[in-house]
Amino acid sequence: MKSIIIAGPSRVGKSTLAKRINEELNHFVIGVDKLVAVFQEAYPQLDIRLNWDREKTTDNIAPFIGHFLGMFSSSDGRGLLPYSHGAATENRFVLEGGYFNFEKIVPVLKTYGIEEWKDKFLLIGLVQNDKTVDEFVRDFRKYDTKDDWTYHFSDDELREIAEDAISFSHSMTTHLVKHGFTVYEMSKEREQRLNQIMDDIKSQLL
Repeated sequence: MKSIIIAGPSRVGKSTLAKRINEELNHFVIGVDKLVAVFQEAYPQLDIRLNWDREKTTDNIAPFIGHFLGMFSSSDGRGLLPYSHGAATENRFVLEGGYFNFEKIVPVLKTYGIEEWKDKFLLIGLVQNDKTVDEFVRDFRKYDTKDDWTYHFSDDELREIAEDAISFSHSMTTHLVKHGFTVYEMSKEREQRLNQIMDDIKSQLL
């Protein structure tokens, strides 16, 4: 069974989908945001930080993501300690996040013998290209909890974030398609879309 990569901009349902995959298929979940937060605290000199310069963070964490995926997914277990040779290939995971520089990740994967990463991973892209700024703001107000970084923002601040999210979603869609991701539009009827994606995943993996 393949591991799964879920990529897309923020607030499209990546974490929700990853949780369902964990519950229904037993893949363990790795959040790229959590990895970024760890680098931010442990190695601040690397300039890998949350809610900072998205492009720089994406570029700087790309080699790590490439080696992580390669090490735990290469057919011969290259890079693993001798006592765990090959064992990690049985631990299926779902990696979800928005900090993906595919152009920098792919060359690293090739050093592990992975020429086409869709041969090793199920690639899922989630986007919201059909959502207006007003709809974004409405959903922020409807679904935000105190754990969300946008919780205390004003409507004007949320509109700025929404405008950026729309632009980023469109640009990321282009990259997702280019690198072989199956892209799902999540602007409307999210629950139904998540159910469809889970059915698609199961039909390909089980």
